[in-house]
Amino acid sequence: MPAGTGGSENYTVGQVRELNRQGVPAQVVTVGLDADDGRSEFNDIPFRSLATLSEVGGLDGTIVFVNEPHTVPTKQLSYLILHNPPPIRDEQKAFAVRGTRNRALIVTSRYAAALWARYLDVDVSTINVVYPFAEPCFAEQPRPDTSAGTTRVLFAGRLSPEKGVYTLLETLHIDIIEQDVALTFTATTAGADKPQGKIIERLLGAHPGISVVTSRKTPATMAALMADHDVVVMPSNSQYWHETFGIVSVEAQHSGCRVIASDDGGLPETDCGGVVLVEPDNAEALAWGIRAAVASGPLSRAARQDAAARFTVKQSVNALLNVFAQPAPIPPATIIRQLEEQVLAPSAKVATTSRPDNVLIETAV
Repeated sequence: MPAGTGGSENYTVGQVRELNRQGVPAQVVTVGLDADDGRSEFNDIPFRSLATLSEVGGLDGTIVFVNEPHTVPTKQLSYLILHNPPPIRDEQKAFAVRGTRNRALIVTSRYAAALWARYLDVDVSTINVVYPFAEPCFAEQPRPDTSAGTTRVLFAGRLSPEKGVYTLLETLHIDIIEQDVALTFTATTAGADKPQGKIIERLLGAHPGISVVTSRKTPATMAALMADHDVVVMPSNSQYWHETFGIVSVEAQHSGCRVIASDDGGLPETDCGGVVLVEPDNAEALAWGIRAAVASGPLSRAARQDAAARFTVKQSVNALLNVFAQPAPIPPATIIRQLEEQVLAPSAKVATTSRPDNVLIETAV
């Protein structure tokens, strides 16, 4: 679970950190990695490594699986936080359906709840929503004085197709962007440790219109990078991937940036007052969104303070604790089994007198 590789990792670590701050003992449990599980990058977080997945079933307390719906029996009802949209491959769907049947489900947006409810054919009300958060350092990070007339644009997502990086590359060649020397573009190397990320990193490195900087590994260093920019773009792909939330959007607004994001998935729910939504997978629309952000100027101090009051880590953890405090929900598998049992049960016969002449009527129910 290396730092800076994705929202799921930051969300998990932040939740554990805040739970411990509030006096609720919590730890990150990894499987099969020993000490090489990312703990060296999170010195303030308790880690525990297990040799096998089956050992998870022996743990006491509340168990929350992250993303992967492994079918491991646990001592009590366990939870599953689904950060990602449902898989589209049949073999992956079978794994997802099987692994979610006996778990209490948590997702990161109302959009994700509706998406997973359709996918799993369950009532949306059975899926809990706990929003992600921006760490306090994003709102606390000072913004340096900027050169008048210059707008600095940052792509802070992973270097992968679903994050819309190819749409951004197209946008760099739209005339209203390409000819504006007052616009600068920067991307980080987040995701370059993966094969496709390495390819995309080389593409960006060869493009004269964008600079590539080393990915940031901690919330504090990412906050500093965002504060050095005016606009953060999130051109997330909507053809086969739907962003279930988009924590980068919240972090950017807490840092005082405007955000240009695809009008898709959970991204509209991230609006803290500084989001401009554009048609996804449309380079021209992204270009005009950037122009709108330039025309609007930087977020005011009051707007940034208002943004910082939304999606805080305390709000997120309190919502999570409220989910744990609720009566244990009935897992979908149990509901299905109970319905099947009712269908197969024999009809009962009830004798009733329903006519004046005392003719006995048998009614099957």
